[in-house]
Amino acid sequence: MWQAYLKVLRERAPGTTNILDRFHIKKKFSEALDKVRADETRQLLRDGYEPVVTKSRWCILKKRENLTETQTVRLNELLKYNLRTTKAYLMREDFNRFWTYSSPAWASKFLRDWCTRANRSGIEPMKRMAKMLERHEPLLLNWFDAKGLSSGIVEGFNNKAKLTVRKSYGFKEVETISTALYLQLGDLPEPIRTHKFC
Repeated sequence: MWQAYLKVLRERAPGTTNILDRFHIKKKFSEALDKVRADETRQLLRDGYEPVVTKSRWCILKKRENLTETQTVRLNELLKYNLRTTKAYLMREDFNRFWTYSSPAWASKFLRDWCTRANRSGIEPMKRMAKMLERHEPLLLNWFDAKGLSSGIVEGFNNKAKLTVRKSYGFKEVETISTALYLQLGDLPEPIRTHKFC
């Protein structure tokens, strides 16, 4: 599907720059990190050890600045252990430096170095992450050409549109659904009516 999307984009909008932005990369990192955590929890239980990574999902997935006090303490405790989860967490945090570069050439060098370290780590989800990043390096570097432009706004509009269509499931007329979309996405004022619906 990914290649099909890129092909259509090249055919229909040849002058555009396709960006693989930070939002999507962070999502993939979170999925990989959560897989490492879940696998390690099961492995510790099988081996008869205390599963120290249980109840730590959100403290390793959330941004550090968004952690509660309890989660911060939990994360600091977790980072003291020599676990695959800890290593994967530190690798993800280290990758955030990629977005701070101003030169695509230096970002590319960092990316390749990071991928080499990930491949040597022996942590399968991180190795898969490295392979994916290597495959899509040109799309990642487009982020620098676009000066950090993100597709987050478009994603937000798409989600809001999907929610509006889902909420108006009883309406069959295209014009009615279209009006509902204009009201939601255009943030238009609702007309005054006799009854208020929740």
